[in-house]
Amino acid sequence: MNSIRQLANSPTHQFRPLLKWAGGKRQLLPHLRRFYPRDFGRYLEPFFGSGAVFFDLHGAGRLRDRAVTLIDSNADLIGCYQTVRDAPDAVACELDRLAHAHARDARAHYYLVRDQCFNPLRDRLRRDDGHIAYTPALAAMLIYLNRTGFNGLFRLNASGAFNVPAGRYERPKIVDREKLAGVALALSGPGVELRWGSFERALDIATAGDFIYFDPPYAPLTPTANFTSYTNPRFDHAAQVRLQAVVVELALRGCRVLLSNSTADEIAALYERSAEARAAGLRTVRVPARRAINSNAARRGVVDEFLITNVRDG
Repeated sequence: MNSIRQLANSPTHQFRPLLKWAGGKRQLLPHLRRFYPRDFGRYLEPFFGSGAVFFDLHGAGRLRDRAVTLIDSNADLIGCYQTVRDAPDAVACELDRLAHAHARDARAHYYLVRDQCFNPLRDRLRRDDGHIAYTPALAAMLIYLNRTGFNGLFRLNASGAFNVPAGRYERPKIVDREKLAGVALALSGPGVELRWGSFERALDIATAGDFIYFDPPYAPLTPTANFTSYTNPRFDHAAQVRLQAVVVELALRGCRVLLSNSTADEIAALYERSAEARAAGLRTVRVPARRAINSNAARRGVVDEFLITNVRDG
């Protein structure tokens, strides 16, 4: 069997996100591509998540010979990506074992992995600073839970334990060697760096001409549609205000910025009706998008979302 890295060298290989993630942007890519700048320096993505925009840019060859910094505040996410980058074959072997056991008794195996393997191991591997020293076994478990858990969510309870219930999938694709290959290859590029930390770290890195894509947890459109409940800690209004200050500062610095968010009134006030944002050259564009995260399928549908940018529509 070819190694993971050999699979990634196929000239027809497609680069796709490894994980399902709340707010993933694959379906929004046709709109986002309109605002990819033609020329830019470093690329930064301070809310990496599923990395749909990074993999889209990488697959199109737009990141060749560029420095790339990918940041996320989720220590599990960064630890998993670092391990897939460094040891993709070992992760694939661990996934094979999980897939075989899942095929025998899917529901029982899911809860066994979640409660008796994944949560205890991540606690043991957590350092004092909060970083989790992921192993191939732990990375495989996160990918497995992501592929078989409800809606691919990542959610922690008050004690910090992963508590997403099992999903209802007849034949989930737990082991996808080609996807692992693409992710490992993309993340192991000579200029690509993964960092665990706040979106505000972009201020320490970005300089004029850099391109930064922000995909924060969306502000809720209604009190009962709070997407921030899938993050820990919650990304509340104060965080949205801090983010707006970062985006404005980077735009004034001469960076090319692109941000996606809901059309909630608090976001309109921060960007669409903000004299500060306008003075920084930012404008808002409404685009249609399909919301997928709702326990009631009937409430999933097309809504407008904001793209906020200082890049001219290409």
